[in-house]
Amino acid sequence: MNTRLIALATAALLVALPARAQDWAKPRLDGKSPRHQEWVKVMNGKREVQSFITYPEVKDKATAVVVLHEIFGLSDWARSVTDELAEAGYIAIAPDLLSGVGPNGGGTSTLAAADIGKDIQALPADQITGDLKAVTDYVSKLPSCNGKVVIAGFCWGGGQVFRFATNNKDVKAVFSFYGNQPDKPEDIARISAPIYGFYAGNDARVDATIPQTTTLMKAAGKVYEPVIYDGAGHGFMRAGEDPAGNAPNKKARNEAFQRWLDLMKKV
Repeated sequence: MNTRLIALATAALLVALPARAQDWAKPRLDGKSPRHQEWVKVMNGKREVQSFITYPEVKDKATAVVVLHEIFGLSDWARSVTDELAEAGYIAIAPDLLSGVGPNGGGTSTLAAADIGKDIQALPADQITGDLKAVTDYVSKLPSCNGKVVIAGFCWGGGQVFRFATNNKDVKAVFSFYGNQPDKPEDIARISAPIYGFYAGNDARVDATIPQTTTLMKAAGKVYEPVIYDGAGHGFMRAGEDPAGNAPNKKARNEAFQRWLDLMKKV
């Protein structure tokens, strides 16, 4: 992945770091959801990956969704997304890829907000891949899972799930929300899952990478379907749920979430 783009993305995202707590996301996490939620430890070798999982209230076995957080780490909003997906009938699990990075082996919640971005950028690529594979394997083997697993990521996570598709053939679909993409043909050639992109109209930094990715994916015979939501800004899936968010972000969030659900029905 282009290292200059990553550096620029990091700088831009740290400037955009939410300045206040995501209190509006907490009702789904504070006992107000009827769905079962729990923390689980997923093992990547000897490494423990703390992960938050929510189960749907359904009769039959369900498809699972791995949800990868933004550069802000495993936030309240990222965890609340698992409940939204479970409400729609899916098992959803969100790993904290900063597990073990914080004081006394803690994760995102133990780190200072100002340190989270640089700590995420310091994560080894192979460790990220290993963590995601471990979580994918874990959720696929749950008794209530039908064996199908898809993966979705936001912002930094959106780029990482795209990269994960170049290293894993088990996921059935990838949903990349305003993330960077691999730019090497040899990496693209290893992708087997369809990639569905969700992008903001007011996000020239990321949107500038779409044409090259479209060309590379088409040349390799891969499925890549990007959609740009006019008027929305980077991070619109989170910002669109914030009561203080603007109308374009809210509209984009609702349209993108519905598209996401519609696409998962085809998996």
